[in-house]
Amino acid sequence: MSSLPYTFNIIVAAGSGLRFGADLPKQFCMLDGRPVLFHTIEAFRKALPDGEILLVLSESHVDMWRDLCYRFDFVSPDIVCGGSSRWESVRNAVMTLHGENPESVITVHDGARPLVSSSVIHDAVMAACMPGVDGAVPAIAITDSVRMLDDDGSSMPLARQRLRAVQTPQAFPAGLLKEAYGLPFSPDFTDDASVMAAYGHENIILTEGSAENIKITHRGDLALAEFILDGRR
Repeated sequence: MSSLPYTFNIIVAAGSGLRFGADLPKQFCMLDGRPVLFHTIEAFRKALPDGEILLVLSESHVDMWRDLCYRFDFVSPDIVCGGSSRWESVRNAVMTLHGENPESVITVHDGARPLVSSSVIHDAVMAACMPGVDGAVPAIAITDSVRMLDDDGSSMPLARQRLRAVQTPQAFPAGLLKEAYGLPFSPDFTDDASVMAAYGHENIILTEGSAENIKITHRGDLALAEFILDGRR
């Protein structure tokens, strides 16, 4: 593998986890005896040991996070307080970065994707460095049949072989992502690649994702994550 560029890795964990339906937001729930977020951070420390990590948390969760780190003897990355939306949370982190050079890369990853592999991370980072590329997004094929709803409630089938489910980390040349996050918010910003495209950086390529790179969204996803971890042992 070619040498990896210097990376700034933003891990977004500022969500309230309302869909998860537990007392704690999903990123703080236990997975294999430790908080989900510990697994996510360690995945990046393993894959990119020389990179910087910025952890984006809700201000109301910072004290709880520090308590968890103390209880488990875990070293926290630098913390940035998030905002009222994912876009604002990522923007807060991006705008704190200084000293990046044209060869550096910013990755943005969901804190609730704790099982991301080094190969998925490396592939996205290396692809983002290719000449003329504005960013890289891991993706996997869709196995379910899908339909698109019309305004009148009717629907039409879509060719699933042409569709991909997008994952994180998404990786971008550092300077380009900082430019793009200078835009004002739009409801069309569903991920970081959509922010880049709105700025005119549209050459986003897809890299190989993984079916194991699941996002913990519902309580049953924790059981699936435990199953995947058991299979890795």
